[in-house]
Amino acid sequence: MLTATKDLVLAQSDNSWSTHFRASLYLGVPFIGAQLAQLAINTTDVLMVGQLGATQLASIILATQVFFTIFIFGSGFANAVVPMVAQAQGRGDHVSVRRSVRMGMWVVLLYGVLTAPVLWMAEPILLFAGQKPEVAALAGEYLHIAQWAIFPSLIFMVLRAFLSGLERAGVILYVTLVTLVLNAALCYVLIFGHFGFPELGIFGAAVAALGVALLGAALTIGYIRRQPELHRFELFVRFWRPDWPAFGEVVYLGIPISVTILAEVSLFTVASLLMGTIGTIELAAHGIALQFASIAFMIPLGLAQAGTVRIGLAYGSGDMVGVKRAAIAVLALGVGFAAVGSTIFALFPHELAGLYLDTRRPDAAEVLAFAGPLIVIAGAFQLVDGLQAIAAGMLRGLKDTTIPMILAMIAYWPVGFFCAWLFAFPLNFGGIGVWFGFVLGLASAALLLNWRFFRLLRTMQTAPLTS
Repeated sequence: MLTATKDLVLAQSDNSWSTHFRASLYLGVPFIGAQLAQLAINTTDVLMVGQLGATQLASIILATQVFFTIFIFGSGFANAVVPMVAQAQGRGDHVSVRRSVRMGMWVVLLYGVLTAPVLWMAEPILLFAGQKPEVAALAGEYLHIAQWAIFPSLIFMVLRAFLSGLERAGVILYVTLVTLVLNAALCYVLIFGHFGFPELGIFGAAVAALGVALLGAALTIGYIRRQPELHRFELFVRFWRPDWPAFGEVVYLGIPISVTILAEVSLFTVASLLMGTIGTIELAAHGIALQFASIAFMIPLGLAQAGTVRIGLAYGSGDMVGVKRAAIAVLALGVGFAAVGSTIFALFPHELAGLYLDTRRPDAAEVLAFAGPLIVIAGAFQLVDGLQAIAAGMLRGLKDTTIPMILAMIAYWPVGFFCAWLFAFPLNFGGIGVWFGFVLGLASAALLLNWRFFRLLRTMQTAPLTS
């Protein structure tokens, strides 16, 4: 239950280590669960459409990648709302909470309008990129329906930021689980035409995507409106009233977050392209190892979101000891989870890879032999990837996004991409070299971002925080 301002400040002043570890887990576990459920939604779509044939499978993969790129950039503005809400709540400033959330919704709605032409013109864009006409046509028609999901999806992300900043993460998990079940049911009946519904194929998946996005936003709005403790924020009262300083802050904080996220996502896209130039077996093995790394990454990603909230609340209330202990607690949890995952990856690499392979196929043994070492490397990969993600989340809790964006981009591209290319080709390590390079890049990001955070922490007592 949301406490009064006085109780909140007292809770924030409890800086025992047990309190910080419990609070990070209390927030982090629902975030982790929600991320895994979202990953399961995307996997369900691909698995069901894949049964229709190679053309349909290629089309939905392309279409969802285009949608995801637009969505992930827009989600940076929603992520900017988290520290704004957390710091305002830490100060007991309900008016600033309302203004931050309301202007966050304004920004993402405007972003959706500005990017709508890109999604609508997906077919000619994909044709220009050299995709096959039949694949581009199906992907374009899928996006003509699914593109409208960008609006409720980003509104949900802003409302999620609001609830996260108030440490109400549990409802986010419940809503995501409900949408996971509904998505699977809708895809089943609409793609294949079961229970008297028309067989819509890939277009059924688009309708399901739009329906699920609308439901997620509606459930979250309904929850907020039905909670008496949240009425004081009046999020939807006089929604049309602008607050340009808050609008500007969402944009100012959000653009660096969006660029950072896009830079990392594009790095992994380039990794797949590099592996594809080495060979088909290497690309298949890379895809398997990357799938496990992606699943493992949901844990530090959830902890990073928890770190943003915890640090934002402490910083907003002027509790510098709380900022430091919240940071150390979330980093320690991240290292602990990564150590467990790395051990599993190191002990059972071939068994894990076999889960994605039909071992009866003649090329399975070759893929398995190559995927095993990559999964072992993925163990070290998840440690440094997790530490850099958590550090980025901690810095967002301080509303520090511009310098972290620059540091991350240096680590991702001049270090990570260059080392991947250097190890793979001039030094002839092949596919393993690509992963070595990215481990070095992400390790650089982890060092730079954590250095930035703790350097700011040392200076905050005597100087105002600057980006």
